[in-house]
Amino acid sequence: MLKGFSINHLVAGFIAVLVGYTSSAAIIFQAAQSVGATPEEIGSWMFALGIGMGVTSIGLSVAYKMPLFIAWSTPGAALLVTSLMGVSLAEATGAFVLSSLLILISGVTGLFERMMKHIPLGIGAAMLAGILLQFGLDVFRAFGDDFSLVAIMGLTYLVFKRFRSRYTVVLVLLVGIVWAAWDHSLDFSRLSLEFATPIFTWPVFNMTTLLSVGVPLFIVTMTSQNIPGVAVLKAHGYQPPISPTVTWTGLASLILAPFGGYALNLAAITAAICMGPDVDKDPSKRYWASVSGGVIYLFLGIFGATVSALFLAFPKALVVAIAGLALLATIGNSLHTALADPADREASLITFLIAASGITLFGVGSAFWAIVVGIAAKWIMHPRDH
Repeated sequence: MLKGFSINHLVAGFIAVLVGYTSSAAIIFQAAQSVGATPEEIGSWMFALGIGMGVTSIGLSVAYKMPLFIAWSTPGAALLVTSLMGVSLAEATGAFVLSSLLILISGVTGLFERMMKHIPLGIGAAMLAGILLQFGLDVFRAFGDDFSLVAIMGLTYLVFKRFRSRYTVVLVLLVGIVWAAWDHSLDFSRLSLEFATPIFTWPVFNMTTLLSVGVPLFIVTMTSQNIPGVAVLKAHGYQPPISPTVTWTGLASLILAPFGGYALNLAAITAAICMGPDVDKDPSKRYWASVSGGVIYLFLGIFGATVSALFLAFPKALVVAIAGLALLATIGNSLHTALADPADREASLITFLIAASGITLFGVGSAFWAIVVGIAAKWIMHPRDH
């Protein structure tokens, strides 16, 4: 059963979850607080999301033998923070149910998969490189926050990369944790282990809330999360089962919506951490990294929001540095793929720059607009290729 599993897979899964929690868990807390959720209800949200991400990541990855890492919708959570003010928890739950149902329908009908077939590999790779660029840049920006920590982690990375060690990222993380402990910058004061209790909320279907929250949540989740998620997989040479994956995440979201599981989708940035060559030289074995991340998500869900304090205990500079260093190979490979064809180089460059800009238009993030404008640019410059 565990044939092919290695410590690299476990560490990659841990880093992916670490980055996911530290970068966006606070946004989910804010979203829950916007509807007046109690601490127990917030714990239920984290329970539902953790269980949902864990079960779907493990199940889909094992079933299809590829790193199908599932995450909560971070742009969706940001949308909820601003759009749920004055909305009751029951009405918000109704919006979650509608969004999940729309995701499920888009998977069952195959509409989303048919759309994804029209995105060229180079354009998808350029979009991926663009959304990951900030993580690479943040490594060097972090020198201003904790020069010694980032410097020792960077030096460790270069030294072990020189010897082509398959455990480079593992060693960088260990060195970072040891240095942070020695420097007294680890903070476990908020850590506690308490079982989460799922709390069921009967959905109320208010038309205004459905249109102002449910539909936008569906659009943001599909455009800002699932499209980049598919692009990440294709950029690493995988042919993902798009419709089944969207169907299962939609179904899981629908089941967990009354408990606070507002939206599940393919991960993009954290998924890329599970797919690089440092994880495993053999792409067919990298799914163990997403399985490992899924197991960690299950434990986080069982213990609720309190366990997120474990990830918040790490200094920000350590999280930023390990994320950026773990993604360097993916950024480089994506840029290589994006710019390999001279005929499409300009269109790919436009895609890359828009994705890297981080712009948001009409509530939709840069990843979607990068794909749209990139494909349009390719069509205008080379209409005979279509």
